[in-house]
Amino acid sequence: MTAAGPTVRGTLSIIATPIGNLGDLSERARTVLGEVSLLLCEDTRHTARLLQHLGLNPRCQALHAHNETERIGDVLGMLAEGRHIGLVSDAGTPCLSDPGARLVDAVQAAKHTVHTLPGPFAAAAGLAASGLNPVPFAFWGFAPKASMARRRWLELRLSPAPGGGAMSHAVYVPGRDVAAMLADVDAIAPEVRVVVARELTKLHEGYLRGTPAAVAEALLPEQAKGEAVLLIEVTE
Repeated sequence: MTAAGPTVRGTLSIIATPIGNLGDLSERARTVLGEVSLLLCEDTRHTARLLQHLGLNPRCQALHAHNETERIGDVLGMLAEGRHIGLVSDAGTPCLSDPGARLVDAVQAAKHTVHTLPGPFAAAAGLAASGLNPVPFAFWGFAPKASMARRRWLELRLSPAPGGGAMSHAVYVPGRDVAAMLADVDAIAPEVRVVVARELTKLHEGYLRGTPAAVAEALLPEQAKGEAVLLIEVTE
């Protein structure tokens, strides 16, 4: 009987990319992007702009919310051949309100090597500059789009910290929905402090602070673009 050879293990690198300012890409991330044999991207067209800026041309393949499950088998097969595969989202850290978590779970279960290359995370970046209580905080990703579902969703989440004290909550909000979100928060907890963090790391980065009603009143029409981080500080 022939003895089985050593098991080949590949590597999955989870690579955080800039949320706006390309100067925020780490040197390690730049190096790994140039080394991978395949780069899994939330949107290949979006990532192509970053790669062009870097002068890199790795093979790219889309991995997004609609095809992540069906991609897992192929990725595991490539890792079993010893390949080095990278994973990026459109901006920020993959898996955190972006695709990739199911893939990473499967790769970990198959005992391949997983490396994380940390970097931008919009919720943490916004919280750090908000002036709100930073610990504890909860990150909830995107809220439901439908008005009634969104308000119920907020009601279930905007609770004080266990044991008392202040707790901050971070929600991603498309610019066009910020006013509606603020109206929902105002209806649930009008006394809380909120911060709308916009255009993080970009030229027009800015923060609107106050009660939900005051911030809603300060919103300008041109601010209903892009995406924002809505931070909500809840106390007892």
